[in-house]
Amino acid sequence: MKVLAVTDIHGNSKMVQELAELLESERPDIVLIAGDITHFSGAETARKILEPLLKLDAPVLAVHGNCDGRDVPGLLEELGIGLHDRRVEINGVGFIGIGGSNITPFNTVWELTEDEIMKILERNYRPGDVILSHVPPRDTKADRIHSGLHVGSKALREFIEGNQPPLVVTGHIHEARSVDRVGKTVIVNPGPLFRGYYAVIELDEATKKVENVELGEL
Repeated sequence: MKVLAVTDIHGNSKMVQELAELLESERPDIVLIAGDITHFSGAETARKILEPLLKLDAPVLAVHGNCDGRDVPGLLEELGIGLHDRRVEINGVGFIGIGGSNITPFNTVWELTEDEIMKILERNYRPGDVILSHVPPRDTKADRIHSGLHVGSKALREFIEGNQPPLVVTGHIHEARSVDRVGKTVIVNPGPLFRGYYAVIELDEATKKVENVELGEL
């Protein structure tokens, strides 16, 4: 399974259009969007931003980010692509989603306690599932900000250590574009699409193992 992963669009429709043109040749099996589709805007803005990707043949799954408007999760559900607090199976691979972020100092639109994050994971996860989470796990390359501090979710980190999902696709921390591992789990922060970044991940559908990750740039 070829997975095309993006995150942190922050309203940049030009980059989405460029990505859609790339995907016509890349032909991924699925597109994952790890949140912050808009920059504090609502559903109608999100709909326009997502439109080029929804015209493609590949299925799309998305979660909202902490900077998406209050009505964006409802739009994602309406479009049939919302994954927050849900599990969807495609080609024999399960996907579960966590939208929003852990608690930040900035009082953004969508923030969850660590307990809420853990309950979403426990409710939905089955062994071998891929996790799509706007917030990255704590103490990884994917959650380190410019100052060097790690600001990701402790609950997600704990869950990964205990359950070893094959793949976690995340975002939120723009400067933490990376591929990392926690045990057998591969963690991918593609970097923000508003800067032209994306990732292509090869996942073996039978073994549920990541075979390759490439960080790309438009």
